[in-house]
Amino acid sequence: MDWMAGLKPIIVFAVILGFGFIIRKFLFLYLKKITGKTQTQIDDIITDAIKNPFVLWFAILGISIAIKTTNLTEKNIVFADKLLISLWIISFTIVVAKIVSGIINVYVSGQEGAPKMSSITQNAARWIIFGLGILILLNKLGISITPILTALGVGGLAVALALQDTLSNLFAGFHIILTKQIRVDDYVQLDGGQEGFVADVGWRNTRIRQAANNMIIIPNSKLAQAIVINYDIPSKDTGVVIPVGVDYSSDLKKVEAVTVEVARNIQKTVPGAVEDFEPFIRYNAFSNSSIDFSVILRAKDWPSRFLIIHEFIKQLKERYDAERIKIPFPITTVYMKNDE
Repeated sequence: MDWMAGLKPIIVFAVILGFGFIIRKFLFLYLKKITGKTQTQIDDIITDAIKNPFVLWFAILGISIAIKTTNLTEKNIVFADKLLISLWIISFTIVVAKIVSGIINVYVSGQEGAPKMSSITQNAARWIIFGLGILILLNKLGISITPILTALGVGGLAVALALQDTLSNLFAGFHIILTKQIRVDDYVQLDGGQEGFVADVGWRNTRIRQAANNMIIIPNSKLAQAIVINYDIPSKDTGVVIPVGVDYSSDLKKVEAVTVEVARNIQKTVPGAVEDFEPFIRYNAFSNSSIDFSVILRAKDWPSRFLIIHEFIKQLKERYDAERIKIPFPITTVYMKNDE
């Protein structure tokens, strides 16, 4: 009958594990139907996080119960239980870290069309959860965490003094994220003239991707002190101001009508233009060789303005040629004095 004694733990483990697979299948089919009807993403985040380790938890439970049906000594059973509890705490910590990271992502991203979450926010959430998980694990294993916390407090002061620049960048990164003045995917221009999309705000640097696909890497502390133009705040749509000049002999009413007509066509046909925006012009100067004015259009975002300007200049030149409206060359008239 010794083989029966050896087979019993295997049967117990197999039954519990199979039960876990069955529950997982039907439970998550039911949860999928429920979460599909809700508007919030939090329930989806939770179900996705616990779906994979769900069977692992049943496996841990099965091993724990199966061990108690063996002839192992009490000491070995206690040791095995500690290992299983440690494995469960580690897996549960990973699940909680995924859930918290996902919820923060939903909060930071906000409504539809909002930017993505930066890596510093994700990493900070994970560090805190994993740190708490380690402390709980040590406490469960009977290791006193009070001396560890004390050592961390004293050591933290020494580390803070040694890593002032690093910590300065770290806290500057948190400041950038929490104020939401610069967000991932925003189009920004630095006071040095560099501009591009914010690719990521890390624990030390912020990366800005230029239109040429180059990457600007700037320390967070420098970015926090810089003068930055964010073209996506308060909204992504932006005005497009194009300077134009016409000859002094031009009929200004006709110039305005023709120019606005071309601008309307641009607003309705060019990708990236705000279709319902009504463009207009404003005369602003008598220059040396022309009467100058500005044409005001509107783009859905800052990069779209380049195509709008490109198409507007082409169409306006073609239309001015057809209407015999002159765009004068810069000229200077020189009067020669004749002493005779």
